[in-house]
Amino acid sequence: KDIQYVDSYCYDKLEYARFDSNVGEFVGYTEYGVKNAERLNKDTSFIAGLRAQREAYCLNHVTAFYPNA
Repeated sequence: KDIQYVDSYCYDKLEYARFDSNVGEFVGYTEYGVKNAERLNKDTSFIAGLRAQREAYCLNHVTAFYPNA
């Protein structure tokens, strides 16, 4: 529960969209980001792949960075 997968999309040092494994979908932070988040959230296979990244990447690598966890 404490591990979170975040995939941020930035342009010109401004974050416009983010996928957060706790939310389970993209969230837009600008007008451009909201439009892209809506488009990306419609692609269920892409969203399912990102949701799986938490288990595939984060949980397998947590012991490398936090050996006492």
